[in-house]
Amino acid sequence: MHKIEIQKIEKLQSIAKDIRKDVIRMTGEAGSGHPGGSLSCVEILVTLFFHIMRHDPANPEWKDRDRFLLSKGHGVPALYAVLAKCGYIDQNLLLTLRKFGSPLQGHPDKRFLPVLEASTGSLGQGLSIGVGMALAGKIDKKDHKVYVVIGDGESQEGQVWEAAMFCSFHKLDNLCAIMDYNKFQLDGAIKEILDIEPVVNKWKSFGWEVFEVNGHSFEELINAFEEAKKVKGKPQIIIAHTIKGKGVSFMEENNYFHGKAPTKEQKEEALRELGKDP
Repeated sequence: MHKIEIQKIEKLQSIAKDIRKDVIRMTGEAGSGHPGGSLSCVEILVTLFFHIMRHDPANPEWKDRDRFLLSKGHGVPALYAVLAKCGYIDQNLLLTLRKFGSPLQGHPDKRFLPVLEASTGSLGQGLSIGVGMALAGKIDKKDHKVYVVIGDGESQEGQVWEAAMFCSFHKLDNLCAIMDYNKFQLDGAIKEILDIEPVVNKWKSFGWEVFEVNGHSFEELINAFEEAKKVKGKPQIIIAHTIKGKGVSFMEENNYFHGKAPTKEQKEEALRELGKDP
């Protein structure tokens, strides 16, 4: 286990709170979007961009950067907020989410926002893109890592398992997937629609190194990512147990907010809960 300074954890927690506020403001202003699944993956993204990944906002095309893909593209408000916090995009752009002419599309679109690694959000495809990037890295003898956040509902897609099989067969240890396991998809609970359990054993059977964590614990996430870096000869996946709508009491585990933006009143209430008046 890696010892992590309390000050570092507190800093990451502060950033996560700011990201959640931005998600609420963005989706509230747009009047559309997916707040639930954006809020559930905040700690995952913050851990990657502010502690784990090798990247440089001043040089976004740096060849030796780690790559990040948000396969569950509907959670992109959280990614946009993180990119703004890092300095990749202007903070003032955030409130243009989903508006006509905005580079901040409802799903990640590299044509509009070149800083993205790829256009994603057609569920099931992001891991395959990441596998291609990881294989290219191996061929080019590069040491960068590819990180892919996938959804739990998305993991019902067959293409995810084709990619998983290919990745382990080719021993792509430069790829780490993270499942945002918030237990819900558009139409309801995962277990009631098409249960993906036993998910840990499934990934192990496909030849992956599997870590299972509380997806809202920075300590557990950091330790899992650091241990994943040490794995040789096989890809890694972190099963991150999360809460849909995390951080806003009336959104937590309330699947109404899967693809429904908060009203003006709900936005104000959510921002008060997060510690700042709108």
